[in-house]
Amino acid sequence: MLVQLRGALSRGVSSVVYRVARAMKPQVIFVLGGPGAGKGTQCAKIVETYGYTQLSVCLSQTYGYTHLSAGDLLRGERSREGSEFGQLIDSYIKDGKIVPVEITINLLRKAMEETMQLDQKKSRFLIDGFPRNHDNLRGWTSVMEDKADVKFVLFFDCSDQVCINRCLERGKSSGRTDDNRESLEKRIQTYLQSTRPIIGQYERQGKVHTVDASRSVDEVFADVKTLLDREG
Repeated sequence: MLVQLRGALSRGVSSVVYRVARAMKPQVIFVLGGPGAGKGTQCAKIVETYGYTQLSVCLSQTYGYTHLSAGDLLRGERSREGSEFGQLIDSYIKDGKIVPVEITINLLRKAMEETMQLDQKKSRFLIDGFPRNHDNLRGWTSVMEDKADVKFVLFFDCSDQVCINRCLERGKSSGRTDDNRESLEKRIQTYLQSTRPIIGQYERQGKVHTVDASRSVDEVFADVKTLLDREG
């Protein structure tokens, strides 16, 4: 009886340890779509609706998600005084090219670690604009596969022309150096040639949730909310 009790206790402790370890392991949703598809806009809508607190990233009180924009992290690093990668990042962004994966992965990993150090309960992440190509995916797999679980890809699907028009309109006030027609055409081509195959790869694994992003902000968000409520 004592042996059986010890065995049951051991199994119970192991189960608790497993659940705690899993809870602390980052749960990731990759958020993908073309430039101007509305990824950032939808994040802002989530912040507004669910009362997130915005610091260097967006923190969710309801779903426990932290929003990390790969583009924002890169632009932040580019403008950071003393950054050894600032000029390199700037040249890649202006040319509509994908920044070397080592830089992006390091920024994402650091942001995730800092978030979880502040609050271990915030272990679920929306990673926006990543992975953008196979090199990004290989880098993630190499560095993060055993450190984070990817739940699925949230894909904002939108026509190229709608994306371009939105970015040009945004460029009137955003101050972003890549919100101009020349850069946009390069970014669209990069997205079609490099990022869409990544989405296709996850689709074949049954891990993509597609939202029609050509509609109004509120219509798109209604679908996003339904999805997040369902997925938990």
